[in-house]
Amino acid sequence: MGFSARPVKRFTGSLILPGDKSISHRALIIASLAAGTSVIKNILHSDDTLTTTEALMAMGIDIKETSGEVTVSGKGLSGLKRPDNPLFMRDSGTSMRLLMGILAGQDFSTVLSAGNGLSNRPMKRVTEPLRLMGASFEGRDDANYAPITVHGGKLNPIDYVSRISSAQVKSAVLLAGLYADGKTSVTEPYKSRDHTERMLEAFGACVSVDGSKVSVEGGAFLRGQKIDVPGDISSAAFFIVGASLVKGSSLRLVSVGINPTRSGIIDILKQMGANIRIENIRDVASEPVGDIIVESARLRAVTVEDDLIPRTIDELPILMVAASFAEGTTVIKGAQELKVKETDRISSMAANLKNMGARFLINGDDIVIEGSGGLKGITAMSFGDHRTAMSMIIAGLAANGEMIVDDTDCIAKSYPDFLKHLELVTSCQD
Repeated sequence: MGFSARPVKRFTGSLILPGDKSISHRALIIASLAAGTSVIKNILHSDDTLTTTEALMAMGIDIKETSGEVTVSGKGLSGLKRPDNPLFMRDSGTSMRLLMGILAGQDFSTVLSAGNGLSNRPMKRVTEPLRLMGASFEGRDDANYAPITVHGGKLNPIDYVSRISSAQVKSAVLLAGLYADGKTSVTEPYKSRDHTERMLEAFGACVSVDGSKVSVEGGAFLRGQKIDVPGDISSAAFFIVGASLVKGSSLRLVSVGINPTRSGIIDILKQMGANIRIENIRDVASEPVGDIIVESARLRAVTVEDDLIPRTIDELPILMVAASFAEGTTVIKGAQELKVKETDRISSMAANLKNMGARFLINGDDIVIEGSGGLKGITAMSFGDHRTAMSMIIAGLAANGEMIVDDTDCIAKSYPDFLKHLELVTSCQD
């Protein structure tokens, strides 16, 4: 299904965003490994989180939803059972990589199959450290691509130094570390999102953090918890950029997660001159939460690099849209992780924004965008990628003329209500 977007007068009103996708995955997984019942509020309902839910249920976990709350009846670290069939991961990289971590410590073997997109995304970054811990894997290209068979077993703790900053890699190793006898550690070049370590600690695990090194003690007794999932800052980013670009906008996004390992988009946009403030800051289930108020502003170019990249990795596509409208030349350095997402997001965004009239240069793993404003609507391609699709819709709302995005069904992967919410804050125009 395609979508037609036309320029809007303003973004206005307030919006309650869906639950954070990263936290929703982790809440389901860790609650399943805990003893007793966990109640999860505001969990994200999307294709990706459905994948995690179905996989856990196939391994014997009882997950039910009533009155907007999800109840998980956890069975402890040793409570999972061998699924009767391969676990289908659809195109959810988070599901596959995090589940590999817990499957590595089971006393059974499991096959993980995947959709076309995920089948071409690299998994050796996870199988490599898990093999060091004692698990074994079978699959294409030495278990770099799905389908992959995970042969679980007794694990040994490791002190792993990762070549990349990836919360999925870190989380897989930490979850596997729950099944090892001793302390398992992961060190990253820069600290990635820390939802896993926060949630493990909240459930009762012994977690220690020293800069970009995180450790967990094996054999923890996890207890069921109540979790209120904050609004997803990755989803909020589309509205933050839209309201920044469209003159006369004033928008409030309610109860959004502002975890510092995820809030790079806010820091970068503020450097660009965005008019953003955060109110009602508080902690909810070990996560910082606040209301984000954004008003339109004239943006200027910046350079994005180093630790800002892992803190903004999912928001870089919509940041490229902001850069295309900003004054000056924006440089995003070391964005190679975008090449191994649902699509090569550097290439997909470059193709679309160039067609709109943006000056967009790819130099190895660096992106150079000379802001021009005055972009024109086109028929854009989503390439089957949810973040590319949503980014191009926002670009169309700030551009001249009609923007048609060819395939928006992929948005259901992370934000099924995106178009409905977009209409709520842009429909009442002069």
